[in-house]
Amino acid sequence: MGVILEVKNLTKKFGGLTAVNDFSFEIERGEFIGLIGPNGAGKTTVFNLISGFERPSSGSIRFDGINITSMSPYKIVNLGIARTFQLVRSFKFLTILDNVSVSCLSPRGKEVSKDIGTEEYASSILTAVGLVDKARIPPIVLPHGDLRKLQIGKAIGTNPQLLLLDEPFSGLSYEEQLIITDLIKKLHDDGVTIFITGHVLRELMTLVPRVLAMHQGKLIADGPPREVASHKIVLEAYLGRGEGFA
Repeated sequence: MGVILEVKNLTKKFGGLTAVNDFSFEIERGEFIGLIGPNGAGKTTVFNLISGFERPSSGSIRFDGINITSMSPYKIVNLGIARTFQLVRSFKFLTILDNVSVSCLSPRGKEVSKDIGTEEYASSILTAVGLVDKARIPPIVLPHGDLRKLQIGKAIGTNPQLLLLDEPFSGLSYEEQLIITDLIKKLHDDGVTIFITGHVLRELMTLVPRVLAMHQGKLIADGPPREVASHKIVLEAYLGRGEGFA
């Protein structure tokens, strides 16, 4: 399959604070991988660096063999990386269909929509995320779970090879989490490489086969979820001494 994302010695400093510290990992094409850590561990900063919203202090990022270190976000999207955010973002007074259609107008989105049209492509995405029956209403009236689905739909519209999902279960009920989980699994089954963050390893235990654990900006463990869950450094430095998983 080959490596799709290669991160080497990535460091990001904000004044005297080191948010990401000499962080290195690789993701194989087609992988489904989680990134865990407590608040302030550096997870979102890693996503910001990969997607171009922050520039690293040092280190390098290569996507599909291309050096994207410090590249602008729109260029990174056009290469094939899309992301969601912890805080849901949308064009509040456009319709849900128009929100997704904007993403479909990206160069990679046009590759898919050129034969069927932008609106048809956007409608197919809304069907996939379970929002097609709400296509003509603005997102400002949507409940939180639907806004999460819309955010993923907008990311899909750019036709990504790699999808970064930043805390996609945040603020959701258990039932809403199940819906988002099924959607993410389907995207992965369709060939999208998935990189997903979460606070708690338990949430990702049955979802991903591989987990990276962060603490204070550093990579402290990398492996299968149950192996990471029992890792001494993770238990002591991240979860709290002696704490386990249900």
